[in-house]
Amino acid sequence: MAQRGPPVLYDAPMTDERRELDIRLSIETSEELEELERALLKARAGELGEVRRRQVRLSAGYGDATTREVMDDEGRRAEIRHRMLTRLLEALRSASG
Repeated sequence: MAQRGPPVLYDAPMTDERRELDIRLSIETSEELEELERALLKARAGELGEVRRRQVRLSAGYGDATTREVMDDEGRRAEIRHRMLTRLLEALRSASG
């Protein structure tokens, strides 16, 4: 699929921790906008489920120390994905009025 609009630009070098993205996305109908929001909500709900599942397994003492360390890292990354999807949804809602 061909890219529409200008490329995604970063406001800081990739080595910096914090950066802001300007993303341009062509949405041609209100139905497309609604379905995009639904897709992001479903993805966010999936990540929240993953975070909770990992927390339960960790609090139950599942596995050995190495397994718990891996689960903790996977849970941390799921929390980051959930947080970023939340920010993306907020930006989408703000931009669409």
